[in-house]
Amino acid sequence: MSDRNDLPYASHPPHADTQVDPARRRALRTIGRHGLGTAATLASLSALTPFSAFSAPSASARPEVIRIGVAQPATGTPPTFAGSSLSIAHAKGWVEEAFKPAGTRIEWYFFKGAGPAVNEALTNRQLDFALQGDLPAIVARAAGLKTRLVLATGVRTNIYIGVPPDSPLKTVADLRGKRVSLFKGTNMHLPALRLLESQGLTEKDVRLLNLDTAGYLAALTTRDIDAAIGAMDILRLRDKGAVRVLYTSKGQSPIYTRQSHVLVTEDFLNRYPEATQQFVRTAVESARWASDEKNREEVLRTWARAGTPYEHWKEDFDGEPLRVRLNPNFDPFLVARYKDAVEQAYRFRLSRARFDVDQWIDQRYLRTALEDLKLQTYWPIYQPDGKILGA
Repeated sequence: MSDRNDLPYASHPPHADTQVDPARRRALRTIGRHGLGTAATLASLSALTPFSAFSAPSASARPEVIRIGVAQPATGTPPTFAGSSLSIAHAKGWVEEAFKPAGTRIEWYFFKGAGPAVNEALTNRQLDFALQGDLPAIVARAAGLKTRLVLATGVRTNIYIGVPPDSPLKTVADLRGKRVSLFKGTNMHLPALRLLESQGLTEKDVRLLNLDTAGYLAALTTRDIDAAIGAMDILRLRDKGAVRVLYTSKGQSPIYTRQSHVLVTEDFLNRYPEATQQFVRTAVESARWASDEKNREEVLRTWARAGTPYEHWKEDFDGEPLRVRLNPNFDPFLVARYKDAVEQAYRFRLSRARFDVDQWIDQRYLRTALEDLKLQTYWPIYQPDGKILGA
């Protein structure tokens, strides 16, 4: 695998005038920022076509282009995102390298609107694969969007709660009746509600305000909110003395962490099963490299190029093996989290239906990749309660 070099990409920048390095000759595209999308729109997709058998990759069966959506904005030159093994594959150009012999073009799309915006692009048939959190994908699937989850990436991501430094709030239970921001519809949503529920609070017991990352950081600084439920971005304000961390899931029960995955549209999977297998294999190879402790420094510094300081990545991952967070397996713990998420999304009226998670997760491609690469036992497998299998 070689480092990224002169590879085409497509980006979803916060503004259309985002600068691109002309030397790399990359195509710049924008997809307008959207919300979650209506259930009627999501339900308008075509029916599932029969699945075709695996076959060796061939020019006649190859897709001309593979469009990958990422539920994060990209920053820097070249654009970079962070927090998963797929982001390392992007930075290194490994997906492009894997499909270069077949002549398949790879396009990357980045969404400031996070998971809900990815749903809109999937509904409009603008993507083939997507890196997305659990809740937005669940909402879309419940509304009829035909997708399959093919591997995990960026699992057990911590959440943080920030408050003004002189705030009288001391515990999560103290949030009752307070103005609390939350980026709704993202994979932050359900862990936050679970955490509140563990402290005897419902969504109605706090004044939840829907703010994206930039919004809640600004609101915390100006004290327009009493607390923000967010990600590592809160540490940036903490270092400036503008915020105190009230809570972090780091070192706590993993049920309060965020989960993400890579999904593929059923349309693409049915037409190009061999390309799907190649994509998953490349993602697994990337996860193997990124979860090797000898590469920790490079992984964290690569992620830091996306804007979050290296010191914060180091702090967040301190004391935790990379194999835990960069684990592609849908193990019993993660499957249980998705099943819980489906039930909770329905109970909290965030989705319109329940569905069978076991049918949604398609592990065939992952298992084949793990077997071919002899990595079946490389990553730890966790039980539904979060304890390692056999412990």
